[in-house]
Amino acid sequence: MQFKDTLKISVKGLSTHRGRSLLTILGIVIGITSITLVNAIGDSAKSMILSEVEGLGSNNVFILPGKQPTGPSDFGGSILNNSLTNRDLESLNKKSNVPDALDVAPIVFGPVVASRESEIYSTMVIGTSPEIFNIYGLGIDQGEMFTADDVTQASDNVVIGKKVADQLFGQSDVIGEKIKFKDNNFRVIGLLQEKGQSPFVNFDEVILAPYTTAQQHVLGFRYIQRIAITATSPEAIDGMIKDIEATLRDNHNITDPKDDDFYVTTMKDLANSVSTVTDILTILLGSVAGISLVVGGVGIMNIMLVSVTERTREIGLRKALGATNGDILKQFLTEAVILTVLGGITGIIFGVGLSYLATVAANRIWGLNFPFTIPISGIILGVTVSTAIGFIFGIYPARQASKRSPMDALRYE
Repeated sequence: MQFKDTLKISVKGLSTHRGRSLLTILGIVIGITSITLVNAIGDSAKSMILSEVEGLGSNNVFILPGKQPTGPSDFGGSILNNSLTNRDLESLNKKSNVPDALDVAPIVFGPVVASRESEIYSTMVIGTSPEIFNIYGLGIDQGEMFTADDVTQASDNVVIGKKVADQLFGQSDVIGEKIKFKDNNFRVIGLLQEKGQSPFVNFDEVILAPYTTAQQHVLGFRYIQRIAITATSPEAIDGMIKDIEATLRDNHNITDPKDDDFYVTTMKDLANSVSTVTDILTILLGSVAGISLVVGGVGIMNIMLVSVTERTREIGLRKALGATNGDILKQFLTEAVILTVLGGITGIIFGVGLSYLATVAANRIWGLNFPFTIPISGIILGVTVSTAIGFIFGIYPARQASKRSPMDALRYE
């Protein structure tokens, strides 16, 4: 029997029981929808984060305290480490130590609850220096940024983000007004231009203060949590990193690099880390979604076995008219594959549609710059897996059908 005849008979057999066929592929549809959705959201999230990381500038590097993390359990220790000091900052600012450094900015941060009259807003204070405005590309919408003198004097001058201003002041002017947090009053001298989400921080939702002010009057510690440095050019980054490491090792009396209590990360390192994390999460979530495919495959096998029993007389009649065991096996195997391929295509359509809706929701509700991507790899994987599921789980029912004796099948009631 030619394949086109097998295909025609299989399609006719499935169309005779449309309701059962639709219920049979439901598990496959759910599984492929989940896999396509996870891949699409994973790709979109990766694209969004990488574009934001690149937006920081390829010339920027960051110094973090502690040992460089090698696994998830290491990150807590790095964040809590106090190995970076004001002395390190002073050394890195010397051109003789790091000649390729263009801007050097310390960063300290912590959560606060800011208030003005009866209005309150939970936010984050970031203590830094004026160089941060160049490093992150921040602009001032009203007022002015704080100065190096503000840092030296640990003044109470702060610059606030757009959302902080909206929450605490509404439509009122903010320049020159006072806000309070950590039992201290601070004077607003500047309003940031609306910027939105940057990697790991939304500047619309923060308060920027001189880092000395944040250390002494808000956070209560003297060390530095991050140091951001801009190189004069991308080509100068490697040499600058060596100068940074040499300077800090000299400050910390470190002779063996294995004993470093700090590490330097670049935009490229950060992008690679982001890609690795999103890829792992996508694989893990896809694996969980894949469980429903196994469930769907078992369902197909069960329904096909029921179908074989119901169509015993048909099998006997076809064999009596000359159909071979191979013809019967191909017919029922083709039916199983058709079911799973249709389920896979339907799942892909639903998955892409849901990912589009998720993208629209993320952009409109949460204000994210979430790009919509069609996961080509997820689509190929969906079609391949659904076809394989149909073939694997369809073999047993098809073999059972092909083994039926034509005499017994014709006498079957």
